[in-house]
Amino acid sequence: MTDQGESLGTIAKPVDGGDSDSVRGSRQRQSKRRMNLGFQRSLTRIWRRATRFLARSMPTGLFGRSLIIIIAPMLLLQAVVAFVFMERHWQSVTTRLSAAVVRDISGLVDIIETYPQDTEFETATRIARERFKLGIKILPLEDFPAPNPKPFFSILDTALSKQLAEQIDKPFWIDTLGDSAFLEIRIRLEERVLRVFVPRKQAYASNTHIFLLWMAGASVVLLTIAILFLRNQIRPIQRLADAAERFGKGHPIGEDFRPRGASEVRQATSAFLEMRNRIERALEQRTAMLAGVSHDLRTVLTRFRLQLALVPPSGEVDAMSGDVDDMQDMLQGYLDFARGDTGEEASDVNVVDVLNRFNDDARELGREYSVTFSGSPLAELRPTAFSRLMANLVLNAFRHAEKVEARGTHRRRNLVLEIHDNGPGIAQEQRAEVFKPFVRLDDARNQDESGTGLGLAIAQDIAHSHGGEIELDTSDLGGLLVRVKLPV
Repeated sequence: MTDQGESLGTIAKPVDGGDSDSVRGSRQRQSKRRMNLGFQRSLTRIWRRATRFLARSMPTGLFGRSLIIIIAPMLLLQAVVAFVFMERHWQSVTTRLSAAVVRDISGLVDIIETYPQDTEFETATRIARERFKLGIKILPLEDFPAPNPKPFFSILDTALSKQLAEQIDKPFWIDTLGDSAFLEIRIRLEERVLRVFVPRKQAYASNTHIFLLWMAGASVVLLTIAILFLRNQIRPIQRLADAAERFGKGHPIGEDFRPRGASEVRQATSAFLEMRNRIERALEQRTAMLAGVSHDLRTVLTRFRLQLALVPPSGEVDAMSGDVDDMQDMLQGYLDFARGDTGEEASDVNVVDVLNRFNDDARELGREYSVTFSGSPLAELRPTAFSRLMANLVLNAFRHAEKVEARGTHRRRNLVLEIHDNGPGIAQEQRAEVFKPFVRLDDARNQDESGTGLGLAIAQDIAHSHGGEIELDTSDLGGLLVRVKLPV
């Protein structure tokens, strides 16, 4: 039994050890997965940051992006050409020149070692000067100077060292950083040191800068031509965008605006001009139709007034006269909303003067009204339309609040006007509805019996015609804040 238990224990040990190895391996695999996952997440964060940085750094205009499209391939091509051609050409020429120089030096070494009896070495010096264009000196046997630091571009040092080791196979010392016109090479012979001065152009391809200058000069010329061409091609697009913006604000476009540039830009400009003409014709027809309707309806209302004037005064007559006045006001509101202010040209408007016109209305209604403004008060707007816009907003605030403040700023071609009041305000979920025509709120604002629900709709239409917008918010006075943003 003891033997059997021992055998069972012996069998159980490897099983337990196998389980621990498998658990350890599983943990290692999980650790590797976590490391790989962390590395991938780090790479993803770095990539996202890099892309966001590039997106912020990239120009937003068509001209800048077009230049990048032209410049980037040119720079990439030049970099590739410079690396491939310059590296191979420079290294090949430098290697051949260095081999030729070392070959001459090897010949001088052979002469010096073959004729040691020539103590002045006049023959070797003459041959080096007249045949090889080298300057040499024979120095006593001494140690070489301390090695110089290796230059960043070490093509010449590498080529010279390789050729000296292969052709002469003696201890040597070179200096390529000293005198810019000469290279110094020292070779230790058996009993002396040979010092050689080599003209740099003799061992080094020194005319490479000419290629770089030609490449840089050609790039400058090509880029100048590209910039001029791009500017002429993009100018019609900029004029089209400016014309569309001015037309949206109701400003005159100009008689000299016509299709220019590439065929696609000409097509877009022609389509814009046709659209403008169709819009103007439609507005003229609508205005003429509304003028006729207004004339006919006003004629009927005038007859009502004459008939009521002939009737003896009474309470019923006064009520009917009030109804006629309400009909007159509603008719005027409908016509104002439908007609807008098409055809009115923009001019310089003093915004502060327009806001101060409501001081008398505030006194008559017993309202507290103040105006604050910063920046230039002059802005290019449609005078009548802008006056109606502010009248709708300010008088609407007078109708529902006791205290009204008009605040304005004019900065960087943006006019921002805010009308604050301490009235009941408008609920957040109802602010989008009040700009719809004929919408009147029952809870937030009291109904005006003669109101048509077109005040804010007309105001928004005028703001849009100027290329701006109207926003509703909560005022710091506790009521409603109406913010008008107009590009001027």
